[in-house]
Amino acid sequence: MGYNSLAACVADLEQHGHLVRIKEEVDPYLEMAAIHMRVFDAEGPALFFENIKGSEFPAVSNLFGTLDRSKFMFRDTLDHVKKLVDVKMNPMSVLKNPFSYIGSSMVALGALPWKKKSGAPILYGQTQISALPQVINWPMDGGAFVTMPQVYTEDVSRPGIMQANLGMYRIQLSGNEYIPDKEIGLHYQLHRGIGVHQTRANQLGMPLKVSVFVGGPPSHPLSAVMPLPEGLSEMIFAGALGNRRFRYFYDDEGFCISADADFVITGTVYPNENKPEGPFGDHIGYYSLTHPFPLMKVHKVYHRQNPIWSFTVVGRPPQEDTSFGALIHEITGNAIPQQINGLHAVHAVDPAGVHPLLFAIGSERYTPYQTVERPQEVLTIANQILGTNQLSLAKYLFIGAHEDNPQLDIHDIPRFFMHILERIDLTRDLHFLTNTTMDTLDYSGDGLNAGSKVTFAAVGRKKRELCKEMPTSLNLPGPFNQAKMPLPGVIVLDGQSFTTYTDEEGTISAWCKEAQSQDWNGIQLIVLADDAAFTADTINNFVWVTFTRSNPAYDIYGIDSFTSFKHWGCKGPLIIDARSKPHHAPDLIKDDAVERRVDRLGAKGGSLHGVI
Repeated sequence: MGYNSLAACVADLEQHGHLVRIKEEVDPYLEMAAIHMRVFDAEGPALFFENIKGSEFPAVSNLFGTLDRSKFMFRDTLDHVKKLVDVKMNPMSVLKNPFSYIGSSMVALGALPWKKKSGAPILYGQTQISALPQVINWPMDGGAFVTMPQVYTEDVSRPGIMQANLGMYRIQLSGNEYIPDKEIGLHYQLHRGIGVHQTRANQLGMPLKVSVFVGGPPSHPLSAVMPLPEGLSEMIFAGALGNRRFRYFYDDEGFCISADADFVITGTVYPNENKPEGPFGDHIGYYSLTHPFPLMKVHKVYHRQNPIWSFTVVGRPPQEDTSFGALIHEITGNAIPQQINGLHAVHAVDPAGVHPLLFAIGSERYTPYQTVERPQEVLTIANQILGTNQLSLAKYLFIGAHEDNPQLDIHDIPRFFMHILERIDLTRDLHFLTNTTMDTLDYSGDGLNAGSKVTFAAVGRKKRELCKEMPTSLNLPGPFNQAKMPLPGVIVLDGQSFTTYTDEEGTISAWCKEAQSQDWNGIQLIVLADDAAFTADTINNFVWVTFTRSNPAYDIYGIDSFTSFKHWGCKGPLIIDARSKPHHAPDLIKDDAVERRVDRLGAKGGSLHGVI
């Protein structure tokens, strides 16, 4: 089956016990988000908000909150789409087993976008930006945002839907300097297709037409976040996954309109016209701060009859976008490794905010006639990873060799760390990229989109046994002497807050000199944190603090460190300074009063009694 609308999906989920309705009036300021997060944490159902303060339109969230629910929504098409993605990545698979792809090929042919002429439900009515649900997720957010948008643009030099881009880039509806109902903010990050389209429009001195679709069949928002191979249209993918061709038309102003969407906002972005956008509580677990981003001048806001607003909440992982990631992995399988010769597996570590930490397993086949003692092919693979699509946003890349442990599970975070730390040579196997680009949302660097990267490459036999308990022989000097152990071979220290890089370089260097006489046997990594107990309490805390709060070129030190022919290394343990710095973005903190109000929905008689 396939859904012809978001309402059809909502009805199907409700019929099968995957959705609950919240009948009480709910405030879009923080309260809807707080409810969503409670239910997501409990692995609960999708949520239908019937009565939203200040808006006549209902809203739905948490559609993709669990992998099981996502697979239920696409139960009739998921296997075919997996095969289509596999074919796009590896056409030889069709030649090897052509009959297994016949059904999938028919699905693909039936997924071509369908240009409609008239009668689209989306033309039922028009409204204003201020009439939409003004959902604000976090206390410091700069205004209301669209958090489940499908942002559609075309290349002005090659117009048409087959060369179009559909991406999920947040839209700020209110606040800051935006003229109410006339202007909204368009935020997008590095390595996004819309950037190519805006660049081309700017070069030609032309405005970029932008259409923001909200709602529609669930295959539409999923297609907007899929890392699709080059040449595979998001609209074709949406049609194949939803078992319904992507229906569209152009309005009288030349904007592309999704005929099945619940809402469509049209507008233009003019060259060099920006306004401050943000702050916004984002998926790394901090606020992305206020910066100039493209200004979108609103033309029209269309809606269908009885439309449903769709939204989600992002914050420190895991959140609903984590479940998006699980579904994407379910669909793509080993598709990304097939793009890079010799790459066996790759894992963007979600608890660390995705881009800050990447694990990879590659081949080591350059010298099979010799015992491999140092990274060779895996370094070639690492360089390809850091030059491939959004993988290039990785800040810390840990890569090992498949041959060293063919059974190594790249998703087992503690075991993978141990595999690397057991083999790495810290005098040789760290490779830095300084003064480079970094994820827009990562504020550990020295400016927006700016920072550094480091590759930890470890191959060959196991060189050491890692300490599994805190060494009793350690007598750590101040100020870093409160120690906890999150996993074998790693200790976390606290004892002093960060001041400035000038001061801390001297403090840490002096500490390293004093600590050099300690017996570090079995300890390979030391992390400096503001709260060692919190950081070491869970593996999720450890990777979140360590890799979101450090900039490799600035925050990596080492005991008995050296520089030789421009290569940096250390003879003792490596040190990562993961304390909060003055330039870091604030943490996301929930509002206690709002949390208490949400408690009533879980109490007896509330809509969410028995759910949260």
